[in-house]
Amino acid sequence: MTEPIRIAGLTVRYGRSTACRDVSLCVAPGSVYALLGRNGAGKSSLVRCLLGEQRPSAGRTLLFGADAWTTRKAAMARIGVVPEEPDAPPGMTARDLSDFCRRIYPRWDAAAVMARLQRFGVPPKTPFGRLSKGQKGEVMLALALGHAPETLILDDPTLGLDVVARSALYDEIVGELADRGTTVFVTTHDLAGFEGIVTRVGILEEGKLILDEEMEALKARFRRIRYANRLTETRTAFGTELDAFDAVRVRVRGWGIEAIVANFDEAAFERFRAIDGVDDASAEAIPLEEIFLAVAGKEKKAGQ
Repeated sequence: MTEPIRIAGLTVRYGRSTACRDVSLCVAPGSVYALLGRNGAGKSSLVRCLLGEQRPSAGRTLLFGADAWTTRKAAMARIGVVPEEPDAPPGMTARDLSDFCRRIYPRWDAAAVMARLQRFGVPPKTPFGRLSKGQKGEVMLALALGHAPETLILDDPTLGLDVVARSALYDEIVGELADRGTTVFVTTHDLAGFEGIVTRVGILEEGKLILDEEMEALKARFRRIRYANRLTETRTAFGTELDAFDAVRVRVRGWGIEAIVANFDEAAFERFRAIDGVDDASAEAIPLEEIFLAVAGKEKKAGQ
């Protein structure tokens, strides 16, 4: 089956500045791909190219196997989009917007759109310009799902949403995944909220894709290791006992050492526990947010 999304060697330049540099990735049907990155990492440029709104400087973005730049109109009939900044004519109500979309999409389900707005608590007759930012985002999601798209592209969809609105958004996305197997591509800062449904993760850093991995494998190899070390004073923070685990962050505490490692292995950990000077060693899984900070955050290895 053709991947809904494939990006091949994507490069985006603005004059002398490069926003994306030779990025390649693919999104499998029915999966949830989360693209992470700090502000300015290149996520927005990538999404614009993916939606056929911007022509890449080099490389290609493919939607359902076809070039996004040259076949955008056909692809949009199969895709729902929630932009980072909700945008619609300020005088139109949510009902007006739904009626407008009904003329464009043959499979438009106005009743489903109104039902979603009711669940969100968004008044359908209030002009868009008078809605809160969170309500505008909820209108965008309801409209994006109105034609039962095969693929949903979300550009930081929880930005500006309160806790209740974020929860409602997750419920709708989970429902789409369960009911129709909708493919989801999301850029987000809300790592905790999406962690439970993401199947694959990509991380952009200064325009380069530095990580592209299945979520299950990523969570399995990153761990927090804590242990007391009777020999701490004679070893550096990146002592030899951690070499097997590819430590990405190490802190010496008053009670011992805490490390985030990127290459955890159960057998290696048992050997680690037997090292002279290592006492009371424990290992625990860490959330996606901590993995992201370890990989792309400000805090790097000593000396980097």
